[in-house]
Amino acid sequence: MFFKILFNYILGYVNIKIEGFYIERFINICKSKGILLWNMKREKSSILYANISINDFKILKNIAKTSSCNIKLTKKMGLPFIFNKYKKRKIFFILLIFVLIVLLISSNYIWNIEIIGDNRIDKNEIIEELKNNGLSIGVAKSKLDTKSVINDIRMKREDIAWIGIDIKGTNAIVEIVESEKKPDIVKTDEYCNIISEKSGIITRINVSNGTAKVKVGDIVKEGDILVEGKLEGKYTEPIYVHAAADIEIKTWYSIRKNFEYKQVIEQKTGNTETKYSIKINNLQINFYKVLSKFENYDTISENKKLSLFSNFYLPIEIIKQENYEKKYEAVQYSKDELKKKSINELEEELNKQINEEKNILNRYVNIKENNEFIDIELVYEVLESVGTKEKINI
Repeated sequence: MFFKILFNYILGYVNIKIEGFYIERFINICKSKGILLWNMKREKSSILYANISINDFKILKNIAKTSSCNIKLTKKMGLPFIFNKYKKRKIFFILLIFVLIVLLISSNYIWNIEIIGDNRIDKNEIIEELKNNGLSIGVAKSKLDTKSVINDIRMKREDIAWIGIDIKGTNAIVEIVESEKKPDIVKTDEYCNIISEKSGIITRINVSNGTAKVKVGDIVKEGDILVEGKLEGKYTEPIYVHAAADIEIKTWYSIRKNFEYKQVIEQKTGNTETKYSIKINNLQINFYKVLSKFENYDTISENKKLSLFSNFYLPIEIIKQENYEKKYEAVQYSKDELKKKSINELEEELNKQINEEKNILNRYVNIKENNEFIDIELVYEVLESVGTKEKINI
């Protein structure tokens, strides 16, 4: 469709006004005869505006008569009419032809890669993987073997369950489905022990199958066997089983840091500056001085690729760079202020390690002070279920 419209632009086309009570019939007859109407806009129920090629416009008279519609030419468009209007401007013609040639040549290359479905895998990692397998910005579509790229990535990446590549215009749409990482599961018909994945004190152990190796009150370390998948008989050989038990442990989570009374705080001033640059393939042109007027600042960059249509990207990229000025201010905290602030920070950090299934029994704060800083240790005493099954190889 795009190339047909582009072809009509080169040869010239017109915008027409169709008026009548049988516009749908007019459109259907045009379709049946292979006449292309595009950019159609309806006005009321009896008026339609549309673009049509010059050659097709010449044969509309009979169609209009058959469908009881009136046709009026409203506008002439395309290169022939532009050349006629600006026939004395040779430089304009040359430039316009050059642009059209560039567009036609550019349509044979990939200028944008769109990734769909990257939830856990980093987008840049996927881009690099595609590049290593032959799909990158600027590659000729004629040299691109999408099946080979798909097969190579599927063979190398276990975290990708499915990948598809669809080339539309100058845009490569890459859709991936990430594979779920499945934990090692011991089947119910396999022999196994139960080991501890935490260090702590056993508070409850109910064994439904196997032999308990610990009891309530015992101190265990990570990796210790809690329940052995073996039943000892007094007069028989040991019988191996699939161990099963409900085990609870009391363990501790802690975090410790130093906090100085005198700290340097970063603050944004609210002042910003915006700079633009243009990137044509690998050539970047800056429209600003390299150095910022701010002494200290954070930068956020936004890249925008130019496109004529939704999937016809150009090898041109507009880069917008925003600098946010910041300043540093020295702050002297009192002992009480620093304790409160620091404990809150440690709690936020430690709470990220504790999920809702874990029952916090106690919270301890250990503080050591001197003239320059305070040393704070935050400890959570937690009750949680433990027990990981480990296969027995006989």
